[in-house]
Amino acid sequence: MALLRGVWGVLNALGKSGADLCAGCGSRLRSPFSFAYVPKWFSSNLSGYPKKPMTSYVRFSKEQLPIFKAQNPDAKNSELIKKIAKLWRELPESEKKIYEDAYRADWQAYKEEINRIQEQLTPSQMVSLEKEIMQKRLKKKALIKKRELTMLGKPKRPRSAYNIFIAERFQEARDGTSQVKLKAINENWKNLSNSQKQVYVQLAKDDKIRYYNEMKSWEEQMMEVGREDLIRRSIKYPAKNDPEKF
Repeated sequence: MALLRGVWGVLNALGKSGADLCAGCGSRLRSPFSFAYVPKWFSSNLSGYPKKPMTSYVRFSKEQLPIFKAQNPDAKNSELIKKIAKLWRELPESEKKIYEDAYRADWQAYKEEINRIQEQLTPSQMVSLEKEIMQKRLKKKALIKKRELTMLGKPKRPRSAYNIFIAERFQEARDGTSQVKLKAINENWKNLSNSQKQVYVQLAKDDKIRYYNEMKSWEEQMMEVGREDLIRRSIKYPAKNDPEKF
């Protein structure tokens, strides 16, 4: 796996490895792990708040995805993630251990940095900081989760008949603001006959089938790479003659 040994160097371009981070825990940790909002009145003491390190597989995927994209510029993320998952499964344990060791080292560095930050705060400052960053952190986590799912190639959710109609007509509309266009398109939708709407209803049903098939394949891939946390707890497949409301 000469390629992977060479690719490991990419990590240094993205940020220090776990071993390097632990070798000199300090200010270097704060920049690559900047995560949550910190009020200005803390800026003299804190330059950032660390985020949890990437798991071994996510780190591997993040390194490999740009390489696979460069080699397959027209391929979808879902196709690339299949190749990356296959490569990860076939990776020798000795090379997987590099990523696992980096994760453990990063996790230890993360905990040490959290403790260092907390030791600098008074109890009242700690309470104030928690109140300030809680809302920002929740939004940030949601954004990071969304980006991770995109990187992992999670299929896009199916669109409704109405949304398909809007997307089609919005591209055709040229005059007016977005609000004016949407208002006009909404009126056009209301004026469609049931037979005209049926065209979009069928497109929506086809999109549902596409989504459930892609999700089934994607979740199987996630199971293979140990990401059971991304699997839906309950799966409801569309009925063949499931009517859609107008």
